[in-house]
Amino acid sequence: MGRARTLHALHRATPLVSAVALVSLLAGCANGADSTGTAQTPADTSGRTTGPPTAGTGSPTTGPGTTGPAPTGTGPADTGSPVTQSGAAAPRCHTSELRARIGRPSPGAGQRNFPIVLTNTTERTCTVRGYPGAAFVDASGNQLGPDPKRSPDTPTAVTLAPGQSAWAGLSFASPEISGARTALPTALRVTPPDERESIEVKWTAGEVPVAGNESSVRLTVLQPGTGG
Repeated sequence: MGRARTLHALHRATPLVSAVALVSLLAGCANGADSTGTAQTPADTSGRTTGPPTAGTGSPTTGPGTTGPAPTGTGPADTGSPVTQSGAAAPRCHTSELRARIGRPSPGAGQRNFPIVLTNTTERTCTVRGYPGAAFVDASGNQLGPDPKRSPDTPTAVTLAPGQSAWAGLSFASPEISGARTALPTALRVTPPDERESIEVKWTAGEVPVAGNESSVRLTVLQPGTGG
């Protein structure tokens, strides 16, 4: 009799247990868990990270240390053309862009001084720097005397806008005083700094020293102006 009552009680409890288990199973599925209790990753979020997006996603990150969307209207568009930086040095003056002349002489105590003037004849700005080449030549183009000695000045770039000039000083002791051997040149051959081509300027200032005592001709660096 007791055994029959026990079986009857278990038979009535079985639907209740089954119902509770079914509710728990449904709740687990709704929370992303499988029947074993392991959480499931939704299919549309698998592989998503919190770091920077992969290339080609086009989605900026917002976390610290990441780069957001590029600002607009903050600079010129990239046209592929080189940009000239302000303050950049102008290109060197070439011989074909310059006119050379002998400026007004300034005699000193036993010295003869002449400015060699180079003028920019183009419509662009260019620079000269250092010493010009200078040589006295005869009618056949032969050089008379040695090359001038350079002064110990520090060369600096001289910027020449169109029409502007730079000058270098050419000086030597008066041959009448120094007793140096002389010659009468027909021209002074002037070569701008760092150039190979020269300009011949007619020489009308008389004889120049070419050998002997105190025969050295001296040359200074180019500086702005005409020297007169």
